[in-house]
Amino acid sequence: MDRPSTPSSSATASSPPAASATPLATVAVVGLGTMGTGIAEVMARAGHEVIGIDIDQSAARRAVAALERSTARAVERGRSTEAERGDALARFRTFPDLRAAAEADLVIEVVDERYDIKREVFTELDRLAKPDAILATGTNALSVTRLAAETSRPERVLGLHFFAPAPAMKLVEVVSTVLTSPETTAAVTALVLSLGKEPVPVGDRPGFIADGLLFGYLNQAAAMYEARYATREDIDAAMRLGCGLPMGPLALLDLIGVDTATTVLEAMYEASHDRLHAPAPVLKQLTAAGLRGRKSGRGFYSYQAPGSAVVVPDAQTPGAGDTRPAGRPVRAVGVAGSGTMATGIAEVFAKAGFDVVLAARTQEKAESAVARLAKSLDRSVTKGRLTREQRDAAVARVSPSGAYDSFADADLVVEAVAEDLAVKQQLFQTLDKVCKPGAVLATTTSSLPVVAVARATGRPQDVVGMHFFNPAPAMKLVEVVHTVLTADDVRATVHQVCDAVRKHAVDCGDRAGFIVNALLFPYLNNAVKMVQDHYASVDDIDAAMKLGGGYPMGPFELLDVVGLDVSLAIEQVLHEEFRDPGLAPAPLLEHLVSAGCLGRKTGRGFREYARR
Repeated sequence: MDRPSTPSSSATASSPPAASATPLATVAVVGLGTMGTGIAEVMARAGHEVIGIDIDQSAARRAVAALERSTARAVERGRSTEAERGDALARFRTFPDLRAAAEADLVIEVVDERYDIKREVFTELDRLAKPDAILATGTNALSVTRLAAETSRPERVLGLHFFAPAPAMKLVEVVSTVLTSPETTAAVTALVLSLGKEPVPVGDRPGFIADGLLFGYLNQAAAMYEARYATREDIDAAMRLGCGLPMGPLALLDLIGVDTATTVLEAMYEASHDRLHAPAPVLKQLTAAGLRGRKSGRGFYSYQAPGSAVVVPDAQTPGAGDTRPAGRPVRAVGVAGSGTMATGIAEVFAKAGFDVVLAARTQEKAESAVARLAKSLDRSVTKGRLTREQRDAAVARVSPSGAYDSFADADLVVEAVAEDLAVKQQLFQTLDKVCKPGAVLATTTSSLPVVAVARATGRPQDVVGMHFFNPAPAMKLVEVVHTVLTADDVRATVHQVCDAVRKHAVDCGDRAGFIVNALLFPYLNNAVKMVQDHYASVDDIDAAMKLGGGYPMGPFELLDVVGLDVSLAIEQVLHEEFRDPGLAPAPLLEHLVSAGCLGRKTGRGFREYARR
């Protein structure tokens, strides 16, 4: 860190600013890459004197320029005054070596994620920083305890894990080791709160909470892509549209850096020996080839230039010339079932102009489902999404029936009955008898083998999975699941129908979980294991994933909504299919289900709910 550099115009290399009497008033940030620059900005704008340290003079200049741009935008948007901007810029100074940290109350290290480099920095900081200064590492993969133990002040060392982009993301994980004093943790926690951030206390293990859950999920997505189970575009679209995530997993790996992800996973695997954390070979291959994601211009996707966010076509990009066989004509649709999913699917087709027969076990059940459909459309009218005429026309297209032979003229029949293989097989035996030759028969199963349903008929080539997501009228995703027996024109038919009803179809093969559930439920299961191991609380884990990962719901909120019994059943299916010990359902989840604590529907799951 001693190589000289030329400070920028907004920096001075003479001497660092003097510390004030305010606790942690002066903060040094070592390493002015993207994360270090973001942390420096947060501190400067919050009123702290900030000492930015980097041996690379261009990094220092970029950091100052970034602060100048961000504060200028704040003034333009009315979030800051010119005077406040000037004060923030004056509080940020850059220096070329670690000696500038001598007067800091808190030093935050954000250098490369390599232990030898961090240890060298901490050794120097331990020698140079004043005795009562707190030393923090920004690592999310390396042992904070090990770094602390090699200093003369282990009680004043902790982890301080911000999330990118630091100015925008609210979560900060405060990592205490067995050596960290309560006073140190309390001081840093108070600082994080003063920044307008949400501090979450965590122990020292690779990945902590958010990345500990996130990187396992990203690794599974990479393995899914590597197995050619689905395209990168379909995997990313499935998780964005099926789970409401801000980015798909492969695009997120490119943003984080494929090499960084590999390093984090290696550390997680070393600690857990869980195969789900062993980096997928494709991650190591991309890293070895220098294809590290956005920063190198190519990773899972190709980018306009190194550092660019603009994706450009490459050899894997679906081309305009890619053609599917012609699909079969679909004018009339049958929906089997009377529950929430069946009613929602019937609404989707009716609004898109298809004639729909909704058939249930009794005429009364079918009519009740159509009545609920009409109420749903009434709400759309109230919200201005439909006109009264459009609502009336859609309701008129739906005919209730108490017998499945009413599907005789249907071109497509979508089954949405109980998630029980025997029940579905019996229904498909009936459909085989009553439906006309050439009709496409679709199951909405989310966990059962589609081929087992198809083999219940004498026309397995006409059977396909058509997995809608709940609530069907709102959710844009449909997983199109083909078996080894599904005809190509049947897949094409379902894609054409999805286009007609304005749904985004993704292709996948017939294996447990398809895309979304195969990636979602191991993540949920790992969250349960964190609570089971007393590593973190339900509330802290939910906060970490919402604030640090941008998830619309925390894992325990989602588990309680889905139903713990449903979640357990899906996890059991995944474990049985893939036989990976890491997929075995967490005992805590099994115990809650055994106790009848199934989530919101019973009033108690991971949280308690008011009875209605």
